[in-house]
Amino acid sequence: MHFATTFKPQHYDLYFDLDRQQKHFLGKTTITGRALTETIWLHQKKLQISEVLVNGQPQTFKLDETKDALYLELGFTGEVTLEITYTANLTDTMMGIYPSYYELEGQKKQLIGTQFETDAAREAFVCVDEPDAKATFALALKFDEQPGEQVLSNMPEKSVIAGVHYFETTPKMSTYLVCFVLGELQSKTALTASGIKVGVFSTKAHQLKELDFALDIAKRALDFFEDYYQTPYPLPHAWQVALPDFSAGAMENWGIITYREAYLLLDPDNTTLETKQRIATVIAHELAHQWFGDLVTMKWWDDLWLNESFANMMEYVCIDALEPNWQIWQTFQSTEVPLALNRDALAGVQSIYTPVEDPAEIDALFDSAIVYAKGARMLVMVRALIGDTALRLGLKHYFASHAYGNATGAELWQALTQKTELDLPKIMPIWLNCPGYPMVSVKKIGNDLLLEQRQFFTDPSVASDQLWPIPLMSNYPELPALMTQKRLILKDYTSLRQKHGVALQLNMNNNAHFIVDYSPELLLDLLKRSPQTDTLTRFSLLQDLVLLAQAQMISLPQVLELTANFKNDHSQLVTRALLQLLDLLKLFVASDTTAHDDLCTLVVSFTSILKTSLSQEPNSFSQLDYELLQPLLLKTELYAKVKHVVDEQLYFPPTKTAWAKLPAKIRGVALKNMLVNHNSDACFTEFFKEYQQSVDPSYKVDLRQALTSSPKVAQLTELLANFKDPAVIKPQDLRAWFGEILANPVGQKLAWAWLKQNWTWLEETVGGDMEFTTYITVIGKTLSSPELYADFNTFFEPKLADPGLAREIKLAKHAIFARVNLLKMQQANVTQALSSLAWYQERA
Repeated sequence: MHFATTFKPQHYDLYFDLDRQQKHFLGKTTITGRALTETIWLHQKKLQISEVLVNGQPQTFKLDETKDALYLELGFTGEVTLEITYTANLTDTMMGIYPSYYELEGQKKQLIGTQFETDAAREAFVCVDEPDAKATFALALKFDEQPGEQVLSNMPEKSVIAGVHYFETTPKMSTYLVCFVLGELQSKTALTASGIKVGVFSTKAHQLKELDFALDIAKRALDFFEDYYQTPYPLPHAWQVALPDFSAGAMENWGIITYREAYLLLDPDNTTLETKQRIATVIAHELAHQWFGDLVTMKWWDDLWLNESFANMMEYVCIDALEPNWQIWQTFQSTEVPLALNRDALAGVQSIYTPVEDPAEIDALFDSAIVYAKGARMLVMVRALIGDTALRLGLKHYFASHAYGNATGAELWQALTQKTELDLPKIMPIWLNCPGYPMVSVKKIGNDLLLEQRQFFTDPSVASDQLWPIPLMSNYPELPALMTQKRLILKDYTSLRQKHGVALQLNMNNNAHFIVDYSPELLLDLLKRSPQTDTLTRFSLLQDLVLLAQAQMISLPQVLELTANFKNDHSQLVTRALLQLLDLLKLFVASDTTAHDDLCTLVVSFTSILKTSLSQEPNSFSQLDYELLQPLLLKTELYAKVKHVVDEQLYFPPTKTAWAKLPAKIRGVALKNMLVNHNSDACFTEFFKEYQQSVDPSYKVDLRQALTSSPKVAQLTELLANFKDPAVIKPQDLRAWFGEILANPVGQKLAWAWLKQNWTWLEETVGGDMEFTTYITVIGKTLSSPELYADFNTFFEPKLADPGLAREIKLAKHAIFARVNLLKMQQANVTQALSSLAWYQERA
């Protein structure tokens, strides 16, 4: 039941009186709107409601906690004013209105912030907490204010009267976008070309210079989006606020975006390019939402992709325009594309568009690999099909038609179709509504080529007869733009090959969401020209080969042999694809085995070629590749225990206090090296203390990754013993700590046992967080033994009844089974291949 069918709110007056010491607040919500039925339903959750007035008169009310509902039997329809008075508690779940803790000069302090997406606004005020129940909001806020504190919200503050902060009324927007932050803050501000005030805010525990990078990116990104969308930013300011405790990465509240500190703040004097790229894309993603999601909002959560898929694509479009030398689309290819392809190859995966009614299932829609990464890839495919100009014109029409309102996916396709001849409403629903993606096999039959499509699964025992309209994006114009049938024959390939002078290739630029299985003859034809082909072609060939190996359609030793064709590649993008293959091979070797030694020999052979080229042929590398390759190779050499990395005294600071000041691009390797290869209890204790005291997000990540890589059971057990102490490990960071210990062979069973023993506590602590199910995702990506697979099933089988967990449990089960089966079927072949490296030495 959608409550908006009973009551349509028009305006909210929100009043909060917060007591931080007692961790509760008094609230009064006044709503004007239209009753569409004589009994109206509103959302509330955990609110102690003391009084309800209807048009100024006391009204009896009823609560239905199973539906998070307050319902009123009005006995009439039409315009009505509701006044609800209540009290509620501040939470420690990072949802609703909650405190965010930090230390400054040894003193414990806190900010108060909000997180209402998806359905936590009802924990702060009575409302119709549905995205299409848009209204205007006027906020009034009082709190136990101290000198030097301030309040930020969606709109500018207009007055302070008797300690109450009053804010200007917002445009029409959804409840989940209402936001405020209060406490002691520092900031830097700037103006965009159109006069929008941009600000970056943080606690004073950070250096002021850490705000500079974000301010520059945010200002330029807003200028870019106003021009690209040809639609003005509709609010007077755009605040970017770093919160010490934050469940997601960032949240696009209209006019006041909130972030994890790690995704907004950086030290401009000691930060890697990768960190700059990550922060810049997160900022651009959230600012893209100010139009996609805020100005125009999906009608219901099943069209979440309208928000997230578009923002995910637009972050790359934006940063590519702002920083072209970063070649940020390579980052898209090396991060988003593999994430989507691996997840989307599992049986039971959700589609981009997923019907949902049960509120417990809504948070499960926020699948980073599907709604974000795959959805973005769908839109990259659309952009490649219709062109950037048609996309921009279509979006301008879309915003003009639906501003301050809601839309569905069908309405977006209609807007874009007006500017192109392609029938997007016919083509795209299949890609959005069907889970998975196709594989196109290409083989020569006589003088012709046969192209055949079928759904790709990493589990070879699963099959499907689903067909897609596939944009072939071929270098041969004789092939149709779309392959809609199961089989397609290209006549007289021999003549066409001679005519074009190059081998047939599908999915040029790797923009479409499918993979290609070339027959050996055709693959070798492509690989013969590998050194002359573009970086993206080489990357996509490797990407597809590794996926085919995971599905056991080609053996891993065969893929290894084919990597000899990439021996002269100087691209960090192709290097990342090769490293993903090496990561897959690590599953097959246990430490202290001959196979592990053989893999280390392979790694050294691989890295030595590139390192020699870096030192002897620096001009053959782009500046970007040169900068990104060095830390990549160091991390790889650390795994293989290359002597100069393990023993290099240059990485050791002269004093214990200097670890944080090591160059960021080598710091993570230096710290991890100390814990892996020079471990002592004193060093472990020092690093753990450093982690707890530091406020530098990047340094804390380096320390965490070092600590979780410890080879000592006692040290890993000590880390796990601190998981429940938020003063040591914040709940927002717990999943990363858990995942990294789980991925450590020494810690895997320890972490798994901890999760089983503490599942109830975990649910109570972060169960309301939209990222809670990703604990299961992490497990699904990691476990690989038959014993742990059986134990996973035993533990999670009873939890399949939970609608918020069921899909993730089933996916993790498929992922673990496919991995266990892969190891079982290919273990002997991989071990044999690693023991006989003659084929690889030719490459060296």
